[in-house]
Amino acid sequence: MRKIAVLNQKGGVGKTTTVVNTAAALATAGLKVIVLDLDPQAHLTIHLGAEPETIGSGSYKVLIKEGRLEEELLFVRPNLWLLPANINLVGAESELVSVVGRETILREAFQTVEDKFDYCLIDCPPSLGLLTLNALAAAEEALIPLQPHFLALQGFGKLLQTVDLVNKRINPNLKVKGVLLCMFDSRASLPGEVRADIEKFLDNARGTNYAWSQAQILPVYIRRNIKLAEAPSYGKTIFEYEPNCHGAEDYKKVAEFLHTQAKLVPETGDVENIAQPPLEIRPISQPDSPTPPAELTETTAAHPLESDQHKENQI
Repeated sequence: MRKIAVLNQKGGVGKTTTVVNTAAALATAGLKVIVLDLDPQAHLTIHLGAEPETIGSGSYKVLIKEGRLEEELLFVRPNLWLLPANINLVGAESELVSVVGRETILREAFQTVEDKFDYCLIDCPPSLGLLTLNALAAAEEALIPLQPHFLALQGFGKLLQTVDLVNKRINPNLKVKGVLLCMFDSRASLPGEVRADIEKFLDNARGTNYAWSQAQILPVYIRRNIKLAEAPSYGKTIFEYEPNCHGAEDYKKVAEFLHTQAKLVPETGDVENIAQPPLEIRPISQPDSPTPPAELTETTAAHPLESDQHKENQI
């Protein structure tokens, strides 16, 4: 199972939108995918049609070791499972402050599901605290969504340093996979200038032992698209809400890239080619999907939202 942490300490850059729609594209291609919501705001949970106030504790119970990961998963779409979150997650950091090995709790929880899924995408909170640290300790790859604005660059170096620190001290398998530019407007000059600055920064790290030494800007960017902002209020992925919009096209390409591109091999820096066919993104079924495998029938998916009372402040 490939485990990818999607993180940026800046909010509103497209983390949750990227996790939801990339996972949906992978799932509809026939791959088994789990998505983890580690943000107390529970935007990932809401985006997939679940109601945080009515679900169990989900990721909170897993982190405080009161629940097994496979028992807390919700089956939300064909081939797609969710570890939900709610406001209880706010107290996790303070409750774990004196726990030995608190940084690796999530990594240990993965041991029982490693051979049952193809992908795991982790939606990290907009901070660099214990929740994000658990995600980095458990993941093998980091994907950084970034809005191509000057202020978005200010914390980029600090974020990379944090990933590198985790790589050196906790998880030597962790590498920065790449940077995904979101809300990209090719008509303006600033996004192009920001992209050039990032490429220069990443190029300067080539041949070093930094965790981002082989990172790249993904060859596809996410264009500005109002449909991506509207979809969460209906508890739908972009493929369900408006499958023919630019947002759906862009996230389909992101999923294809992640699935077909070379996977970094830890420590040696060599590249191991993954012989995977291009993804076939078929029309996506609505949430009334078939029964999940027997080992994951402990919980059932919540119904999608029927109103637009929840709005996500991300693209």
